[in-house]
Amino acid sequence: MFHRLAAAALVAGILLVPAPAQASTTCENRTFPVTVAGLQQTMAGTLCVPSNAHTLQILVPGGFYNRSYWDIPLQSRSFRQAMNDAGYATLAVDRLGTGASSEPPSAVLTAITQAVAVHQVVAAMRPAFAKIILGGHSLGSAISIIEAATYHDVNGVLVTAMGHHINAPGIAPIAATFVPADLDPAFATKALDTGYLTTQAGTRYSMHQPGPNVSAVVGYDESTKDVAAPTELVDAALLGTVTPYTKLVDVPVLSAIAGGDPTFCGLLATDCSSAATYLAAEAPFYGPAARLQTYVLPGYGHAFNYAPNAPDLFAAVVVWADRMVGR
Repeated sequence: MFHRLAAAALVAGILLVPAPAQASTTCENRTFPVTVAGLQQTMAGTLCVPSNAHTLQILVPGGFYNRSYWDIPLQSRSFRQAMNDAGYATLAVDRLGTGASSEPPSAVLTAITQAVAVHQVVAAMRPAFAKIILGGHSLGSAISIIEAATYHDVNGVLVTAMGHHINAPGIAPIAATFVPADLDPAFATKALDTGYLTTQAGTRYSMHQPGPNVSAVVGYDESTKDVAAPTELVDAALLGTVTPYTKLVDVPVLSAIAGGDPTFCGLLATDCSSAATYLAAEAPFYGPAARLQTYVLPGYGHAFNYAPNAPDLFAAVVVWADRMVGR
């Protein structure tokens, strides 16, 4: 396993430096008032700060996920814990419409308005931290790209599970699981309008294949699933994946993907067999200021924080953050 991490790091030009563990981390739930489309809303998240942390990672989950994606309570699968142990503070947020964040009309939600909300969270946290890394998963990656490319207020961007070549045959089976959230008993206590979508019960393995179908893993994913609005998926695809809006990002970027991600990898999309092939596919969409580096985690699908080898990904993120942004 180490040789795969070392090889990926070498391709990206990263030096492997062990990260010292932190003695203690304090976590608290936070809420942030934000204004989007003229509406007063609230974005919620969990802030975890190790002692003497100076760099904050603001983590944005993907579609149909909430902040729980970053802190999976299964063995070695907590991205949040790995970053805190390495000395980085983390703020995992719920996108508007999800988790404990407020639920505006679904038509209001676009990747752009979500980026507007995240920008306000960045501004709120900036006085407390010298450096901020904005990280995302899937839709959250597109939101992070839009925020960084528009406002230029962060020191680095972590892009996971998002590339620039969509694999239509691979994404179709996942899209087929989308159903109106107001018809799902899991969201019966929420006042969601008919524009919100979720995934059909019992279909979450589509987010993990071709990884192992482990009942505890897929079951936890099912129990914590959330919603998304079609409007945020559309402009996320346009600005985050199809167009070169990423060229406007002027801080270091690490783009990480799972080798078996059916949404972006495949014969008709991207060769995700190695960090080198993935870098060759993604580099044309970034400018020189991004100093783009890439990482590929083999053997898993779209929701690869759940992968049994996810610690390899977490270690690569720490190495990149240490080298390109600093603690």
